[in-house]
Amino acid sequence: MTATTTAPEATTHRTAQPAALPRRRSRLPFSPWHALLAPLALLFAVPLIWLLLSSVMSNAEINRFPPALWPSGIDLGGYRYVLGNAMFPRWLLNSAIVSAVAVTSNLVFGALGGYAFARMRFRGSRTLLVLMLATMAVPFQLTMIPTFLVMKKLGLIDTLGALIVPSLVTPFAVFLLRQFFLSLPRELEEAAWIDGCSRLRVLCSIVLPLARPALATVAVLTFLTTWNDLTWPLIAINHDTQYTLQLGLTTFQGQHHTRWSAVMAGNVLTVLPVLLAFLFAQKAFIRSVTSSGLKG
Repeated sequence: MTATTTAPEATTHRTAQPAALPRRRSRLPFSPWHALLAPLALLFAVPLIWLLLSSVMSNAEINRFPPALWPSGIDLGGYRYVLGNAMFPRWLLNSAIVSAVAVTSNLVFGALGGYAFARMRFRGSRTLLVLMLATMAVPFQLTMIPTFLVMKKLGLIDTLGALIVPSLVTPFAVFLLRQFFLSLPRELEEAAWIDGCSRLRVLCSIVLPLARPALATVAVLTFLTTWNDLTWPLIAINHDTQYTLQLGLTTFQGQHHTRWSAVMAGNVLTVLPVLLAFLFAQKAFIRSVTSSGLKG
């Protein structure tokens, strides 16, 4: 008689793992970072708020000591005085023309130059790129006199052409677009080349639509630089009919120094296009900055 033995069942002792504690959700309806950034944003906005409030004050309130922090009433005399000035609309038009041409030319030439440096290899391309970037380290004060002499030889002094030609293309526009083009996959362009597309058509039909954030960034930064420029118009322009808004506003402030409400109103009208341009393009600006630095 054979005895059958059954193996005892193996028992495993498992140590009980403590259950993960649920993450404590913040009771704040916003990110905790906003509690720090909101006061800083308000601090940086104080000059703009003061400018806006001063533009609707009377001259007596602005000149009062201690100065009034809040207008007793809305006085639009400064705006009427500025808009009633016959030269102010002309200065606004001049600034708009110079800024529009500078933005358009930087987008066109910057895209062509940036794409050439990003995708085309030719003799001396690296050296040319380094030399172009080196010009960004040269201060404007060193190139001011040579630029003036060149504009004088071309017969553009005291015309809007003297403000447009030096701003047709900037090294920063070429460099930023080059960095963005490097982050795009080559496979898209190679597929278009197989289909028979030329480089120019690939650039216009495939690359540029994908580079909208970078193009928006170049447009905004070029607009800000050109619109706010004062030094070069002060040198190149002599007649008041060719003044830009910044130069005309400075002269207006010197001639009418007692009408501070008009000066403040003119500054509000000058800052408003810049503020709107940045607000409309801030998302594209952030996307471009985060993506254009992926590749060197």
